[in-house]
Amino acid sequence: LFDIEAQSKGVFATLMADGKWMYQAGEYKKAIDSFTEALALKPSDKQCFVARSRCYLKMGGFDNALRDAEASLKRDNSFFEGLYLKAEALYYMGEFEFALVFYHRGHKLRPQMQEFRLGIQKAQEAIENSVGSPSNVKLEIKGDLSFLNIGGEVTIQNLTKKKNQKTEKTPKSEKTTKQLLGEFYSDKKYLENLMKDEDLIEGTTKSGEKVKDIIQRCLSYLDTCTEFWHQEKPTSAQEMRQKFMQEKCTKRRNRALSSGFLLKSLDEIDREFMSGNAEGTLKKAEEVMKMVQRWSEKEVPNKKEVLGTLHSCIGNALVDLGNMDKALEHHQKDLELAKQCKLPGALSRALDNIGRVYVRNEEFAEAIQVWEKKLPLVCSDLEKTWLLHEIGLCYLKLDHHEEARDYGVRSVAAADGIADKKWQLNANVLVAQSELKLGNYESCVTHFERALSYAKLLEDDSAMDAIEKVLRFSLTVNFALCTGLNNGFSTDPM
Repeated sequence: LFDIEAQSKGVFATLMADGKWMYQAGEYKKAIDSFTEALALKPSDKQCFVARSRCYLKMGGFDNALRDAEASLKRDNSFFEGLYLKAEALYYMGEFEFALVFYHRGHKLRPQMQEFRLGIQKAQEAIENSVGSPSNVKLEIKGDLSFLNIGGEVTIQNLTKKKNQKTEKTPKSEKTTKQLLGEFYSDKKYLENLMKDEDLIEGTTKSGEKVKDIIQRCLSYLDTCTEFWHQEKPTSAQEMRQKFMQEKCTKRRNRALSSGFLLKSLDEIDREFMSGNAEGTLKKAEEVMKMVQRWSEKEVPNKKEVLGTLHSCIGNALVDLGNMDKALEHHQKDLELAKQCKLPGALSRALDNIGRVYVRNEEFAEAIQVWEKKLPLVCSDLEKTWLLHEIGLCYLKLDHHEEARDYGVRSVAAADGIADKKWQLNANVLVAQSELKLGNYESCVTHFERALSYAKLLEDDSAMDAIEKVLRFSLTVNFALCTGLNNGFSTDPM
């Protein structure tokens, strides 16, 4: 019974690790499958529900994301990760008021988390855009913030609703509208033409927001400005247009359009890269980067983070195209921006990519130096197993056999911890190769035999053939040493 329970825990840990690895690689559907299998073993694991909820968010499945977030809160309604994902799901479903409640609840529990503070800000902005300007909208919270823990009433009141119902809009000619909007009249016509493109407006951004809603929000704002200026005298209207429109309307329009189309562009870049089109990835990423560099921090609040992502995309495309020097430059820029923004995930990504470029250039010492900085940032057990193996392999290439063996042993331990047969195979081969070079033939044979058993379980014929060949050689050498027949015997398997 103990063995069955231990085996179940091992399988669960492996499925979780695989899911996290797939999530980081952008394989969200595969990650969902892994987390679903894990939940079959532990139906109430809140971390697993949260992990699957994140995947659904990335894929635009907001209903499923909300369901999983709520499941993670079933036994612990103060679980802050579940609260955040519930708020995110509600936000992308357009339930801005409810999202605001849960952002507040999470912020009360974890005031140091920037995500909750930013969530409150974006939810408030969304409510403002949906219902009206701050002067017209009041968010009424009955009671103090303790309601966030026990449930409370949140209502949105449009204080000028009755007044607006009594006020009839003054009909305006197209000529008057053009005069009032000035240079922004062409933008209005452009947006109106976009609304006629049925294929475009039915599309959605990466965050799940409809392109139609983004365009309609911009048009509504322009109509509001036109109505306001129409009530002013011609001279003051002209002055107001130049001052107010440039400072407010342009910023809102650009922020709405930039955020939506930027996410769409990043999706297109991902698709190009995943399909193996390195040239298309490079071209698209460079075009988007030029556009983002022209935008202000107000238009794109996470500008540095976006630029870092684009540098990473360009660097990976250049690696596929064989331009290692340029690729290294872009990955190093990604690293600099990650440090400035203090983003551990982006920092880990940049160090990972820089190490890979060094390995491609056969600069193994440099790869080791970079990857050893990445080790403390690794969250996934599977990624840790891989990274320890790769560092050990670099040491083996440099003929630092003791270091290679030590990292190989750590990789074996990590692979055993998640019961991943593929990496148990790879890690044991690394240890065996290192021990062979060190002349520790008995240990070498032991690790090759372990590797062979995993190759058989995986039904990997090529791995079995290679291991059996080296194992026969290792057994011969070990026998020769034990019987004193090693005079003039070469210890090179090749």
